[in-house]
Amino acid sequence: MGTGDPHGQAVAASAKWQSSSASVELPNRRIEEIFACDVFDLRKMRERLPKNTYDDVIRVMENRGKLSSDNAEVIATAMKDWAIERGATHYTHWFQPMTGLTAEKHDSLISPDGQGGVMYRLSGSNLIQGEPDASSFPSGGLRATFEARGYTAWDSTSPAFIVRGKNYATLCIPTAFVSWNGEALDKKTPLLRSIDALDKQATRILKIFGTDEGVKSVGSTLGAEQEYFLIDRNLYFARPDLVSCGRTLFGVIPPKHQQLDDHYFGAIPPRVNAFMAEFEEELFRLGVPVQTRHNEVAPGQYEIAPLFEATNIACDHQAILMDTLKKVAGRFGFVACLHEKPFAGVNGSGKHNNWSISTDTGKNLLDPKGETHTNIQFMTYLCAVIRAVHIHGDLLRATIASASNDHRLGANEAPPAIISIFLGDMLTDLIEQLESGKPQSTIQGGELDLGTFSLPALQRDSGDRNRTSPFAFTGNKFELRAVGSTASVSWPNTVINTIVAESLDEIASSIESKLDSDSSEERRDEVVRAVLSDLIKEHKAIIFNGDNYSDDWQVEAASRGLPNLRSTAEALPALTTEKVESMFAKYKVLSNTELHSRADIFAEKYITEISIEAQQMTVIARTMILPAAMMHQKNMAQTTIATKEAGVDASELKSMLELFSALISEFRTKMDQLEVARVVPESDPVGQCVYCRNEIVPMMEQLRYLGDQLETHIEADLWPMPNYDKLLTLR
Repeated sequence: MGTGDPHGQAVAASAKWQSSSASVELPNRRIEEIFACDVFDLRKMRERLPKNTYDDVIRVMENRGKLSSDNAEVIATAMKDWAIERGATHYTHWFQPMTGLTAEKHDSLISPDGQGGVMYRLSGSNLIQGEPDASSFPSGGLRATFEARGYTAWDSTSPAFIVRGKNYATLCIPTAFVSWNGEALDKKTPLLRSIDALDKQATRILKIFGTDEGVKSVGSTLGAEQEYFLIDRNLYFARPDLVSCGRTLFGVIPPKHQQLDDHYFGAIPPRVNAFMAEFEEELFRLGVPVQTRHNEVAPGQYEIAPLFEATNIACDHQAILMDTLKKVAGRFGFVACLHEKPFAGVNGSGKHNNWSISTDTGKNLLDPKGETHTNIQFMTYLCAVIRAVHIHGDLLRATIASASNDHRLGANEAPPAIISIFLGDMLTDLIEQLESGKPQSTIQGGELDLGTFSLPALQRDSGDRNRTSPFAFTGNKFELRAVGSTASVSWPNTVINTIVAESLDEIASSIESKLDSDSSEERRDEVVRAVLSDLIKEHKAIIFNGDNYSDDWQVEAASRGLPNLRSTAEALPALTTEKVESMFAKYKVLSNTELHSRADIFAEKYITEISIEAQQMTVIARTMILPAAMMHQKNMAQTTIATKEAGVDASELKSMLELFSALISEFRTKMDQLEVARVVPESDPVGQCVYCRNEIVPMMEQLRYLGDQLETHIEADLWPMPNYDKLLTLR
């Protein structure tokens, strides 16, 4: 799913960075004909599978069982036939290693038939299990380089799909990825385990309330919005920092950027709209259900939002969406930039991770509905989330930590590093009532009369939203707004599923210990209210409905004992605390070895990304900015000499030259210091992270400040890179 040769594009980019455009004729096809036409979903293959095989498939999916080898052979044949009908020549076990990206190794569906011809083949064993080389993927010490064997295991709950290119079509089979010892080397395996843990504990609550009839499973659901920038392709490849780091390491914000809020929800530019239409068609074809598209706050920034799905499938679809976004953008002369902060001084990008809990019968267990004070079951699930986030706020913060997300968190565009929960007026009032006894009433939103017969009366929600909160209740779900735009959503949802499962377990055990088999409904509700009341008293410090951006909240959060982990270096140690180790082990989501490997991988990625940025920064400074500055200095000197020789007072010009020369000297000094400091000393991963954050990052900020000062002085024709004004203006 690449977008061409970056080096070739960079060489081809002209000195004038001319804006490219593309004229693409969109196919005029009905959405019904497009949607999921390249998706093999076992639930929808009744016509292709024998009845006994199809019934076994449904049984397996409903009861989370395993397919027999005989049925796997039948399914493999049906999948192969379906794929070759659509032009596929190869298949791949598509998986999500710890790089945070997707991975694939293509194998041919075509084999010699021994008689001079060919045959198409996909066996059941090849469908179920693959063996890619595991040696070069991040393992955090789980595997040595010489231990190359790793296995992919088919996830039958996630639909297979066909990826198309100009002259190829490849069947992609979603899989998990594990080591020879069975340890998880990917994002999917722990996610599936966390879904099982949540299912078991959430079902216990349903049984307590006697509402489990007809329910075969409970799982989380997810809708992950995606923000991104579109940058003209030729301009992008003329910026080495964008190509290698995903963000600009130097750059002065233009006089007009997002101050007027005129881009937000504005008319979508025609070229961008054409891209979005084709992008969405590609997603529909792959079975990814998206609903909303719009301009975001920063110029050149946009957002796409999907419909809700089961979390496992939604995470796969998020990965497909990011791959497809990059591929389709190239057809229109764009590069889709997913970095959390590609441009300093304007809003960055994130993912809004909308999470809820639902039964397989379609009931959303976090939907308060109607007279909420009478819905004690809803309050139980709500309190489980409150407890989970209060106990594991540091873990949740570590879950969204990265070098790129550090640039975004805490600015007036994204939630701060302090994790808190927003509930709104109605739920906060109910929580307070429950803390002191039995809730008696529910705040209602009522109607809004807009003062004219031309407009309808609007039904007002019972509370407003809080866009500054990192973990906000938004009607029938919780929105984790702090996830980075480059991140895989599998890991944050693995954590949310697990911490909520732990809280549901604690609540269910406490309630069950106080009830007899013949307890009345009235007695049950009395016990539940008492348990929840105690829980609220202990964990209500995590609830905050005010402005999370304010300085006052920083002080108040500290008084409540809430951690403020401002950087990845401060956040990552939370992954390996005793409470986290015991939780993941208890619910069989991650062994201690698997957990520590992830902590090491995240630390190594943080260190490596900052090291790459520091090296790229010194290269740009030395080979691009410094020569331009020296040429400008030469021009200033020549002008000063010529002015003096003409008999005109040149003292002011000389003073300007001296100041500019001093700026160049300071820039060179900081550049040399960063060149030395960017070499990370030997230490443990946490120590190296702290060094990067405390030593390298401040030096990079200082060098950037000086480089940006030079940009404001150097004549435009000498500046060696496209500036922000060009990068942020799409043509």
